[in-house]
Order: sequence, then C-alpha cells, then structure tokens
Amino acid sequence: MDKEQAYLFSNKNEFIVTIEVVPPQGNSGDNVLEKLSNLAGLSFKGFSVASNPVAKPKMSAMVFSHLIQKVTGKPAILHCTIRDHNRLGLQSELWGAKAMGIDTVIAVTGDPSASGADNPTEFVGDLNVFELITLIKNSDLYTGAVLDFRPEVNGLDHEIKRLEQKVAAGCQFVVTQPVYDEDTAKAIFSGIRHLNIPVIMGILPLLSYKHAKFLHDKVDGIAVPKFLQQQMKKSKNPVNYGVSQAKEMLDLAKTMFSGACIMPPFDRYEILKDIL
Repeated sequence: MDKEQAYLFSNKNEFIVTIEVVPPQGNSGDNVLEKLSNLAGLSFKGFSVASNPVAKPKMSAMVFSHLIQKVTGKPAILHCTIRDHNRLGLQSELWGAKAMGIDTVIAVTGDPSASGADNPTEFVGDLNVFELITLIKNSDLYTGAVLDFRPEVNGLDHEIKRLEQKVAAGCQFVVTQPVYDEDTAKAIFSGIRHLNIPVIMGILPLLSYKHAKFLHDKVDGIAVPKFLQQQMKKSKNPVNYGVSQAKEMLDLAKTMFSGACIMPPFDRYEILKDIL
C-alpha cells in the first residue's frame, strides 16, 4: 500500500484485530492501563479509544491513547467527535494527536445526551462528520469512519450512501457497529465492497440476557436477533455463551472483512483471552 495508508493496514493480507477501550472517569488511568498491559500476549494489532461514549465525561481520549501507546507498545486509534469541539478545537486535537505519535483517527458524530439526563450535553456540531473526515485526512492522519447500519429501521441502504460520501471526503477505512448474525454481515459485505476500502467488523460480546435485551431495545444502531436473545436467556452460563458467539462472529469476519474491532463491555477485558 502507498505511504498514505499507515501501519495499521501496512500488510493488505493481514486480518486486523483491534480492541475498543473506554477511557476511565477521573484523572488516573492506572487501573485500566494495567488491564490492557495484561493483554500483551494476545494476538491483536492495537486499541481503538472511544471519546466520551454515551455522552458521559471520561479522560481525554487523545491523552489516554498516548498513555496506552506508551504503556503497551501497541498503536491506539483515536475517536474524534463533532459533538464535543468546534473546528478550532478539532484541529488542535488532530495536530496534538499527530505530535504524540497517534497516526490513526476515526471520525464520529458522538452520542447525544440521553433524554432526561440531569446534565444534558450541548451538541457543538460546528463541522459535520464529512468535513471532519476531510480535516483529519488533511492533518496527515490515517482516516476512518463508522458504518452505523441502523438495523432498528432497516437503514443499511441509506447508510451506504452516507459511507460513499465519507469515502469521497477522505475516509480510508470503516468500522461497523456490532454485528450479531451472518445475514447482516453478508448484507454489509455486499453493500459496500464496491468502495474498495478496509472494513473492520464490530463485535460486542454479550454477557447476559438482560445485557442483550438492553442493547437491542435501548441502544441505537444495535440489533440483537431474537434467536440470540433467547439463547442467552436459556443458557446456564450466559457469559460463556456470549464469548462463544463472539468467537463465531470473529471467524465470520475473517471470511469477509479486513478485520474486527472487539468491544468488551464494562471493562471485561478478561474475556478477550477466550475470544482471541
């Protein structure tokens, strides 16, 4: 691949596995960093660092990405949102990330505050996500985007059109929202292969029936099939079943996509040893 495509996809034949990390609340990341260091022996490429997910304040994703790289020796992918910064702040973040050795950034819109939140977050939105993608690309950073295929409204066709715009704006790879079944994976593969960019499939392991039901009912962009919800409900060991299902999704991703991003819920990084 050419110079534009950073080390993350330096080998086009390599299947890339990344692990999504949520920075901690507060000014100490020691506990999470220790957990991540304990993963060093597993086979994965790097970490993908979320920025204030579900609109709740966490340590700066840029700072935590830098700490992860320093402590683990593995690359970190920074998530950057249009929700939290105006164009001045975004440009500063991107230049700062590059200066601290972060080479890859994913442009995201950012979750809105939950309805009825005690301290609702004001959405900045000085740029749209397409403009942010161009800003990242022009800042000499390897540029990613998210495919939210909106299964709750059968929105894949609409989101493919948005992804085409993202690629036109400078997107060089894409990460999908979590996928839980082969039919969805095939639909994504068929719908976006004409874009000819690396696709990283999202995998969010389930821990319980309650967890599966919450994701399906309350989280936009995630649909847990009914049969899988029922299997979680019937399982005598739902965590083990969720891990087994995540392994199946990882094997499936290897047949269609360029990689997988595993998203351990609630900092349950210990389950990665069984998945990987």
